[in-house]
Amino acid sequence: MTTVTYKRVVLKLSGEALAGTQGYGIDPIVVDLIAKEIKEVKSYGLDIAIVVGGGNIWRGLAGSAKGMDRATADYMGMLATVMNALALQDALEHCGVDSRVQSAINMQQVAEPYIRRRAIRHMEKGRVVIFAAGTGNPYFSTDTAAALRAAEIEADVILMAKKNADGVYDSDPRYNPEAKKFKELDHIEILMRGLGVMDSTATSLCMDNKIPILVFSIDEPGNILKAALGKDIGTIVGGEKSDS
Repeated sequence: MTTVTYKRVVLKLSGEALAGTQGYGIDPIVVDLIAKEIKEVKSYGLDIAIVVGGGNIWRGLAGSAKGMDRATADYMGMLATVMNALALQDALEHCGVDSRVQSAINMQQVAEPYIRRRAIRHMEKGRVVIFAAGTGNPYFSTDTAAALRAAEIEADVILMAKKNADGVYDSDPRYNPEAKKFKELDHIEILMRGLGVMDSTATSLCMDNKIPILVFSIDEPGNILKAALGKDIGTIVGGEKSDS
């Protein structure tokens, strides 16, 4: 019998994860595969909330770097996350998984407004809740949104699904073959070393609220389930360190 480590999880998906190999836009096949993995996780009775990024469509920082007003660029990025959230909801519904999209920006025709108590109630009824539009504020990343929502719904862990990375390293393994992968880290180590797991605001929020972060690769099929079940994959940040 499989032991369930967590009861309630927040899955953080980057926008790039939905783009697949094409690198831009939404790949329906990839989204469908992710939805099927989430359905597997649900079969173990876990409460699941998802925060999705929008980098496959638009990055606010990139627009700002090219002269666009930062707030405007960030709001465009928030709208991109709503598109991704709706695509993921559609795939989940096709898999037979009941889900709701809650947006931090009011758009009643396509999504519910974010209401903490309603989100928790949805999860208690077995629904997957997808949080879109970040925090609803410019200058805050979807990483910060994941940390904030995890604190608000009292999640046990944030599952940080990374593309092209299977954990946290002391340097970029793509350029340094000697890069060391960490099995366990503290939040403060992430901040002091500047390891870039999450931005500093998100990491600090997780540290203050004692929310562990499990960083793992989404490129390998089945890893979302393994992460949700607390299997020994990736890097755990802020968990209870082992004696080894």
